[in-house]
Parts: sequence; structure tokens; C-alpha cells
Amino acid sequence: MALLPDIRQVAAANNWFLEQLDINNAFLHGELLEDVYMSVPEGITSPHRGKVCKLHKSLYGLKQASNNIDEIRFCKSHLDNLFHIKDLGPLKFFLGLEVACSTNRIVLNQRKYVLEMLEETGLLGAKPVSTPIEPTVRLHQNQGEKCSDPSLYRRIVGRLLYLTNTRPDISFAVQQLSQSVASPTKAHLDASYRVLKYLKGSSTKGIFFSSQSNLQLSGFVDADWATCPDTRKSTTGFCVFLGPSLISWKSKKQSTVSRSSAEAEYRALATLSCEIQWLTYLLHDLRVPISVPAMIYCDNRAAVHLAHNPSFHERSKHIELDCHITREKIVQGLIHLLPISSAQQLAYMFTKGLHPSPLKNFMSKLGLLDIHSQLEGGDEIHYSHVLFTRDN
Repeated sequence: MALLPDIRQVAAANNWFLEQLDINNAFLHGELLEDVYMSVPEGITSPHRGKVCKLHKSLYGLKQASNNIDEIRFCKSHLDNLFHIKDLGPLKFFLGLEVACSTNRIVLNQRKYVLEMLEETGLLGAKPVSTPIEPTVRLHQNQGEKCSDPSLYRRIVGRLLYLTNTRPDISFAVQQLSQSVASPTKAHLDASYRVLKYLKGSSTKGIFFSSQSNLQLSGFVDADWATCPDTRKSTTGFCVFLGPSLISWKSKKQSTVSRSSAEAEYRALATLSCEIQWLTYLLHDLRVPISVPAMIYCDNRAAVHLAHNPSFHERSKHIELDCHITREKIVQGLIHLLPISSAQQLAYMFTKGLHPSPLKNFMSKLGLLDIHSQLEGGDEIHYSHVLFTRDN
């Protein structure tokens, strides 16, 4: 499985060695601890058609399947004795992710993956564009004539979803495209091509994990109220940092309609609070102590006041559940909620399309950089210019 973003940041901060290996016939060794049944595969003649097979061993894709350099070597040697592994050396390429490591950073990008997408869609020679989505465009259902090849659109969106693992700058655009996979139109296909043309001009950009980190959580949260033209639901956007490095981000349409911008922001706050709680549990399992509350920045003052003042709840019973989730995390000391100006709200780019200049500014603050252009200047790389800074 791919390394989780916060694990990568922990590895960068502690200068851990990253190695990769492959186990020959891995799933022949997978013992099942519960009863799992499967249909008889096509092509196999069986007198018991209509019945099922009970698995004795794990199969690929089954849910039940699967720091010191001297310790790493011992572990690999032990695994080789048990399973016969291929030692692939230091981690450089894994499941479409290109990994560049040094003593002061880890950088992930998906350049090869992007180029394969462009070649597959015939856009390798296309003229690049400066933004993944036009800021003034709102995609909606039944927008013009139906797409002649819906399967092509779905393949593009599916591949773009995987690309968001290292490209937070396309998260909002991909979230918009994902709303229309059931019945895409030509306008939706053109919008997906625009994302690909944007990637044509930025294929080598990737996410940066700094070794200069205090391993403390902080996050930014924003909501765009009632902007879905079909349902009038709002969009939640958040991003979470571990030290100076971005480890989690999301752009998602909210599940219910909000009756005010404060309600939309509060629902977004509740989503981020749950994400912070999950990340805290995960870091605890990695034995990374979180000694201070996560600093959460919200640019909606009504939502901030509502979270800190329980007397507001009586007038906000329609969002009572989200009120209690966020306030509970504040009382527990998990998060510390602070106001921030809209101009400094880094989650802004996860709720709407941006013009080229602000998009470039946000990308820099989120830690997206072009590793290949950095390497052209020599082997010694200095990344202090992308380290995240903010005013409390």
C-alpha cells in the first residue's frame, strides 16, 4: 500500500530510510482469519454451478488481504527467508508515485503518470493553460449536449482522482468533475480536458515534506455557501499541516443544504475536527506525540463564536450535531479555533476556482514545487522559500 501523507512527513522529519521491496507470490502466503466465499470464476467448468467457493488463502484485492538501517536490513533478510523478496533498494517509484529523498526533504510527484494520461487522451502536444478550472464557470447537470463517449470521461475523472494524492491544486476541479460521472455532457468533457492541459504545463510539480518540522498539527477550513447550481448544497474545503508540510486536504460537496453561510462553515468545521481526531489517533499509533492542540483557522467569525459560546446553540438547533462535535473537540483540547482573514485562508482554493496569480500563491504556501527545475541548479537544494509561515 502507498505511504500515507502524514507517515511520509514523519519519515522526512526523522530522516528515516525509505526502502522498497516486493514479495514473490505474496498472496499465496496470506492466511485468512475469517470465512470468505467467492463466486466460481468465469471460464471454469464446475458441476456445482450456482454455488460458491470457500477461500483457503487470500486473493489480490481482497479486503482481508493485506528506522534504523541495520534493522531495515535485518527485516528484509528475515522476510526474504520467509517469502523470497526482491530488494528494490531505496524508494524511488511506487504505484505511480515518484519519490525524491534527501537529508532535508521528501518530494512526491506523479510526472510519469501525468504524461501517460496526456498520451492516452491525445493531449501530449496540447497548449498548456494556467488554471485547472475557469474561475467563473459553474458546472451543472444537463449542461448542453450529452457526451458521445461517457466511458472516456469516467476514465479521465478516475485517473485524476488518483492524481490528487500529490496535486492538491486540482482537488476542487476534480471534485466538480466527479459530480457528473453518471451523465456527463460535452461541457464536462471539455472541462476535464482543461485540467489535462493545465497538467501539461505543470507535470513535474509535486508535494513537499520538510525535515525541519515540529510535528504539530494545524489546519485551515473554508466553505462556499450554496454554490451547487443543481442542489444548492455548499462545498467544504480544508487542508491540514503537520509542521510546515501539507498532509491532508479535501474538497467535497456537503451532504445537506445549509440555510446560512455560518451553518455551511460550521459543517465544514465539524468535518475538519473529525479529520484532526483521526490523524491524532494515527500519529499516536506511529508513536508521534501531539503535545498541543491543533490550531484551526476559520475566516467565518459567526462560526468561530458559535464554537466557543454554548449559549449560541439554543438559536442553532438545526446544526446542533455539528455544534456539539466541534465544541467537544475544543473542550477536550484537541483543537484550538482561531479567526483568520479571508486573504490568508489557505483552504480557499479547495472551495472555488482561482485566477492564475492567487492560484500560484496558494500553491507555494501549500508546499507544491517543481522538483525537476530545482535539480537543474545542482544537487544541493534549498527549500526554505516554500516552508509554511503564518501569523497566529
